[in-house]
Amino acid sequence: MIISALAFSWMNLTVKYLDAIGAAQIVFFRSAGSLFFTFGFLLKNNISISGNNHKLLLLRGLVGVTSMILFFESIKYLPTGTAVSLRYIAPIFAAIFAVLVLKEKIKTLQWLFFLMAFSGVLVLKGFDSEINTYGLILVLIAAVFSGLVYIIINKIGKSEHPVVVVHYFMVIATIVGGVLSIGKWVNPSNLEWVLLLSLGISGYYGQVYMTKAFQTASTNLVAPLKYIEVIFTLVFGIIWFNELYSFWSLVGIALIIGGLLLNVRYKAKATE
Repeated sequence: MIISALAFSWMNLTVKYLDAIGAAQIVFFRSAGSLFFTFGFLLKNNISISGNNHKLLLLRGLVGVTSMILFFESIKYLPTGTAVSLRYIAPIFAAIFAVLVLKEKIKTLQWLFFLMAFSGVLVLKGFDSEINTYGLILVLIAAVFSGLVYIIINKIGKSEHPVVVVHYFMVIATIVGGVLSIGKWVNPSNLEWVLLLSLGISGYYGQVYMTKAFQTASTNLVAPLKYIEVIFTLVFGIIWFNELYSFWSLVGIALIIGGLLLNVRYKAKATE
């Protein structure tokens, strides 16, 4: 999970560095790079690329690429650590969708943890004058779509191989990113080419090692470690971009991560 967090942190910081290149073009390179790995895996293991639940797979891809584009765009306006923290409130929206769509029941204590996490968003916006409102709106909408992705994957269930789900997502994201880049394409410099090509690698290995972590150890041990990505991104952002975080920014981030961590631990204990 630590390797996964490092990989995703690298991807986030790379997107921040590539501020002269549009979010859609970045999505194109990130998805096309990962597509190389997913396609190879499916062929090597003789797994059908077409999948079974075409409508749900297509919907997952479209919702996922919408979230990715909005998130990458938000990084251009927000400190990377703040953007990543705000994206992680997706479980709150996933819980709301689960109640409405899947008719699941959420315990009162979980809602309190979600309220704690969302209060972090209010602290960030209400007390930190440096937070860009446009960037905040983008990342919150990205989190809503990310929460919807969780529900769609739940509906897909075990009827599809995990790599097939990711492969569909990468295919759709590559197509959407490429189409939206028409007329807005920026010719990358030598360094930008290297960084753009690295996005697919870091994104793929971030997913692979996260999956391996959940397969190797119990969820209640592994899930909290996922939030190390926020710490890595925040620290590296300070070192790489000289990003500054006010006291209230740190309080808001702590409330978000704290609330979500408490929810993860509560859910893990409830299933023991």
